[in-house]
Amino acid sequence: MTAIALDQTATQDRSRSLGQRILAVVRLHFVNPTAILWLPLMILGIIFGANWILWWLIHEFSGGKDLTEGTQWSGASAFIFVYMMVVAIQAMHLTFQYALGMGATRRDYYLGSALTFVLLGAGWAALIGTLGVLEELTGGWGLNGRMFTSVYFGADGAAVRYWYVFLLFLLFLFLGALSGALFVRWKALGVTALWVGLGLLLVAGLAVVIMTNAWGAIGGFLGTIGTGGAYALTLVGSALAGIGGFLVLRRATPRA
Repeated sequence: MTAIALDQTATQDRSRSLGQRILAVVRLHFVNPTAILWLPLMILGIIFGANWILWWLIHEFSGGKDLTEGTQWSGASAFIFVYMMVVAIQAMHLTFQYALGMGATRRDYYLGSALTFVLLGAGWAALIGTLGVLEELTGGWGLNGRMFTSVYFGADGAAVRYWYVFLLFLLFLFLGALSGALFVRWKALGVTALWVGLGLLLVAGLAVVIMTNAWGAIGGFLGTIGTGGAYALTLVGSALAGIGGFLVLRRATPRA
């Protein structure tokens, strides 16, 4: 009876439009909102609370010192980008086998997962961007602290900051999608190989730059393209990770 029921479900799933099948995968990813939404939000709140207490202590015990110059280099919000990459890996690991068992194709599953990650990136960009606006309006939460408007997000205004944050989330989420696809297909060995490979490429790139003394050329190039151009380059990484994830997943086999 179970086999018959799964056959019927698969037949019904194939009869639906591509858009319906993709949205079904998106809904599947949000079945457990605690892991994909509430836990990351809680972690972000804890990080912010810890930073606010630190700012307050410095402010109180330094005679009301202005913290703006120091906290503009804050990397406190960086953790949430890395954490969302981990969320993407876990999401694919936990849902891939179930989705295929319910009749989804690998293409449907990956497109639905990609849409999920784009939606997550847009939602987080809206949240971080709005918190950045509040940070500016409240004078750094009353203490001249900066967590959501740090120098890494540029100085081109609130609207552009939304875009920059969105691009960053896309990069990390699709690196997570690639890592998740590798984990589904080759488990920890695949993910380890990816990050070791990226690490070796980074070291090799640094070695070339150092041996050719190309720091000036790199600085000139980044100065020419500006912050917007530098962030736009992340789209290349996001696209490569997205395509790579699909190519890996198209031959993956569901495993317990």
